[in-house]
Amino acid sequence: MKEELDALLKTDTWDLVDLPAGKSAIGCKWVYKIKTRSDGTVDRYKARLVAKGFTQTPSGFSQPPGFSPKVCRLRWALYGLKQAPRAWFAKFSSTISQHGFSASSYDLALFFRRSDHGITLLLLYVDDMIITGDDVQGIQDLKRFLGQHFEMKDLGPLSYFLGLEVSFSSDGYYLTQAKYTSNLISRAGITDSKIVDTPIEYNNRLNTHDGEPLPDAILYRQLVGSLVYLTVTRPDISYAVHIVSQFMAAPRSLHYVAVLRILRYLKGTLFHGLHFSSQSSLILQAYSDADWAGDPTDRRSTTRKYRALADTTAELLWLRWLLQDLGIDCSTAVPIHCDNRSAIQIAHNDVFHERTKHIEIDCHFVRHHLLQGTLQLRSVSSQDQLADIFTKPMPSGRFRDLISKLKLVSVHPT
Repeated sequence: MKEELDALLKTDTWDLVDLPAGKSAIGCKWVYKIKTRSDGTVDRYKARLVAKGFTQTPSGFSQPPGFSPKVCRLRWALYGLKQAPRAWFAKFSSTISQHGFSASSYDLALFFRRSDHGITLLLLYVDDMIITGDDVQGIQDLKRFLGQHFEMKDLGPLSYFLGLEVSFSSDGYYLTQAKYTSNLISRAGITDSKIVDTPIEYNNRLNTHDGEPLPDAILYRQLVGSLVYLTVTRPDISYAVHIVSQFMAAPRSLHYVAVLRILRYLKGTLFHGLHFSSQSSLILQAYSDADWAGDPTDRRSTTRKYRALADTTAELLWLRWLLQDLGIDCSTAVPIHCDNRSAIQIAHNDVFHERTKHIEIDCHFVRHHLLQGTLQLRSVSSQDQLADIFTKPMPSGRFRDLISKLKLVSVHPT
């Protein structure tokens, strides 16, 4: 608590004053957190002073509990205030721009600076950041600059960030969320050793009326919300999580059984994660697929064929622009592999009729970038369609085959 107060006083966060007549003070409280490492051991104990922004009126708030009976007139925003996130980001952006950094137009939390020695990159999430690049001196200069303007702590080489565990070797980087997954399994109360080989049962179609209504949906929503974040490094559960997410409003007993199946699958694949090879060519390619009749509720496509192509195109454009900000050349056309020949034909066809007019805007969008040479459509067999794993349940053999092609590997802790 004293360290937190010392840091706030060092930055002149407030002036200690008597409460002016006719003014109300905002309350505040201490928030305590145990920061852990990726292996679960304690890294440090942290206390943070947070304003009760829900009672906010302009200018002042109460002194921290246990200190003198005056009030603090704020110079700078404090955690908990309604304007705190905006004020902090504006302060950080203006400060780092003084050091020659620019914000990416395609990810506003990404800042970069190019020099004769290479590029320096900074990715910001609230007050946590990752610094990387090939300009070694530029990185050291940036850390020194930030230390002069903010209270900073250098945590060393990247190993744990927002629940993501990062390890690296000569063959590349590995991203896992094993600790996050283990905590999620514990929260669900799974203590037995039963595991399953796929996250969703093959040919099992859930609908809104399956089972009995859950008496309390809070745990279901918490688990599913956490599973959504887990798909960052576990694309193998994406389809199953997509299915159980559809019942957040009124989950029922069989929907919860489906969530438990996902967790039992994760229990048996706890250390699986993504491998980014050091031998990667950095050439983009995409696979686009749609489940035409996969919704048993209304028999409509969950992601229509042409809508899926347009969505894939938009995602590729964003990735190309972002990679260009990172200094990576993306001048060649990006292939999109699609296993639906009619979708490819319509994308190339400049004549519309009754059957296709409802997707005309999507097709214009895709065709424009085909003509521009930004992308090219390639036909792929259904057997080689990697996007299948995101649109439908799979038998275990096919599921394992697709997982290997997604570069999902088992990363055991060292």
